[in-house]
Amino acid sequence: MKQAALSQRLDLRGKRIAVICARFYPELAEMLLEGARTALHECNASRQDVDVFDVPGCFELPLAAARVISSTRFDAVVALGAIIRGQTPHFEYIAAECARGLMSVQLETRCPIGFGVLTTESYEQAEERADPRRGNKGYAAAMAAASLLQIPA
Repeated sequence: MKQAALSQRLDLRGKRIAVICARFYPELAEMLLEGARTALHECNASRQDVDVFDVPGCFELPLAAARVISSTRFDAVVALGAIIRGQTPHFEYIAAECARGLMSVQLETRCPIGFGVLTTESYEQAEERADPRRGNKGYAAAMAAASLLQIPA
């Protein structure tokens, strides 16, 4: 099913969404955030029901998600960021722990988390995946969170 068709079936009216954005690559973060906002708007989320929180990098996303969820103000979280491979094993550690951390928070709290963290070999690959004109993964992550809200707890 195409993402646009999915958004027509999802209704986020009255739902509070936290978008947590890792800002290590600010241009990529902005593109991912634009995509997430577009998806949430298409699902009828009101602007005042969407709060954006910035963190320095992807390693901080799991704790930030746990904190916003523990506030009990949010129905779902969208986690956004990019991890680009370098010449050290740092990429593997950060990517694995970010994904594992977000999954742990999601399973422990039962609060949906849309995973919009890019893990790419190059900046160009990340840019392609973040660009709203070329398949924005921020949009897809927001749609994933919205979809999970439709499943009864």
